[in-house]
Amino acid sequence: VIFFTGMDAHIPHDPPGVWLAVTSTSFDISVLELFWTLTRGFTVILYADNPTQESFSDQSGAADYSIPALIARHHVTHMQCTPAMADMLLIAADSASALALLDTMLVGGEALSVTLASQLRERVRHHLLNMYGPTETTIWSSTFRVDTVAQTIPIGKPIANTTLYILDNHLRPVPIGIAGELYIGGAGVVRGYWNRPDLTAERFIPDPFSDQPGARLYKTGDLARYLPDGNIDFLGRNDFQVKIRGHRIELGEIETLLDQHPTIQKSVVIAREDTPGDKQLVAYIILQNTQTPTSSDFRAYLRDTLPEYMIPSAFAILDAFPLTPNRKVDRKALLPPQRQARSEIDLQNIPTKPMEVLIADLWREVLEVNAISVYDNFFDLGGHSLQVTQVVKRLENKTGLKINPATMRLQTLGQLALACELQATNPSIPPVENTRSQKLLTSIKRFVTGKNDKV
Repeated sequence: VIFFTGMDAHIPHDPPGVWLAVTSTSFDISVLELFWTLTRGFTVILYADNPTQESFSDQSGAADYSIPALIARHHVTHMQCTPAMADMLLIAADSASALALLDTMLVGGEALSVTLASQLRERVRHHLLNMYGPTETTIWSSTFRVDTVAQTIPIGKPIANTTLYILDNHLRPVPIGIAGELYIGGAGVVRGYWNRPDLTAERFIPDPFSDQPGARLYKTGDLARYLPDGNIDFLGRNDFQVKIRGHRIELGEIETLLDQHPTIQKSVVIAREDTPGDKQLVAYIILQNTQTPTSSDFRAYLRDTLPEYMIPSAFAILDAFPLTPNRKVDRKALLPPQRQARSEIDLQNIPTKPMEVLIADLWREVLEVNAISVYDNFFDLGGHSLQVTQVVKRLENKTGLKINPATMRLQTLGQLALACELQATNPSIPPVENTRSQKLLTSIKRFVTGKNDKV
């Protein structure tokens, strides 16, 4: 009852409309769809993923039970879903156009990106609400009405009988604009986890700001900050922070930047360790309709803002993200990215000079790619700093040349090969004992200087 009262102040319901319930009953937000709606006089339409003719009693005899068909047939006014599901609806033209028939749309369960908010704001007729709340605090805890889309979409302010605090590691409130962990108090905080007293004690702590005996705060594990207007900006999960090659990386920061790219509908970034000891960032992307950018385009875009160690090694283009039964992105179900077949490289771009061929062979060994162009960059092919070290050592073993690993960061294979050729002709380079390497250096010197006599 207390939660329903909190929702009364934020969801338009006078007069009540028609609500399309698309959420699994195993997900707590279905309580809003099935019970708040009925107690407020709504007509509730149930959606099933795999409907059969026997699943419904439809006097019209219509057999189309898709979301757009249900919205149109029943004149649906309200709908609630996760951002991942909203992304899926926007991909298909019929479902995207059906959203324009809605008066009110609630989106929650995951972070709402600026791109998605803009697209939904253009379609939903009146009210777009960004909802936030862990299950441990009884469905929704805060809400924000998206009237205009700015650089970030806040999660808003607490609903009735709920308190939100952003605290540092010592449980002290942080100033406006400073990141901290979000804690939730109030009537919605549950008793704890069933048969998990250890986890309950860890996540539910005494509320130091309440005079009510026994009051507790729920430690969400979410990072947030106060905005000057009092709204709260969600910054991501603190357990989405990973450590790769000595660097601590906030995955949400990369996702936020990628979501602002004009060709990207939605992105998810995870750290994979498909090869033991070799942890890499992988970005999974859903594109906007007919856009066809390349991985190089995304890397160039990210390099304008992020350091090299935060650039994903691979970019996988998907039609849709795998979802959990609760329709959130199932990060654990994301498959290893497929290495792109590159047999279509133009013949005139294939390495032909001796040093180009040598370096290309080394890159193939380390990166496991099947074709390399003289215009390829090592990092754009998925390489990272540890693999650069492998290439540098192997190149030195084969030729005696010592190159600065930093030279591989922005150079193409052709540029790197030319730099090595110039170094090979420098008389200050010590002689190489390996006979095979010496012959290679000799052929390179003859090629660069144009001399055919023996060196």
